Amino acid sequence: MSVDKENCVCSAQDVAQMLKRIASEIIERNCVSEKLVLVGVLTRGVCLARRLQDIIKTASGRKLPLGILDITLYRDDLSIATHHPVVRKTEIPFSLDEATVILVDDVLYTGRTVRAALDSLIDFGRPQSIQLAVLVDRGCHELPIAADYVGVSIPASPQDRVMVRIAENDGFDKVTVKPRNAMSGE
Repeated sequence: MSVDKENCVCSAQDVAQMLKRIASEIIERNCVSEKLVLVGVLTRGVCLARRLQDIIKTASGRKLPLGILDITLYRDDLSIATHHPVVRKTEIPFSLDEATVILVDDVLYTGRTVRAALDSLIDFGRPQSIQLAVLVDRGCHELPIAADYVGVSIPASPQDRVMVRIAENDGFDKVTVKPRNAMSGE
């Protein structure tokens, strides 16, 4: 019999605080950047990017342009996927040339999603720099990729499942970890 235990690591209040801190760090690090833009990776990365956009506007009076990035066709596991991929629309209604891009995603795990996002972004222009903001860095990176802005680091084994739930998609904000022994029923 399987036990369905999840450990809550971050509440909605924690998520809000982490996003405020990340926004402050983005403002501080990029205060002189003339062309600063946010690009969220579908799906939860877009929701987080929108929230960062609002927090940054409130804190600095500066409304950053926001883009939406679908990385489906850039994934390195596309050819081995057993399902038919759903390709959604990438919307970057501004030039990335010479821009400082803040790439936003919910979880940094292996680094493969970020690699795909980088490949995709380069097809849209040549940014001056790309910085990575993630709500959760769970470790276990397979590629040499590190986030510039991290809400929380959660050391998790490859078998653990780290779930980021966002109100816009899931009805509430919460970060949970389902440990390996809870998934296997041990």
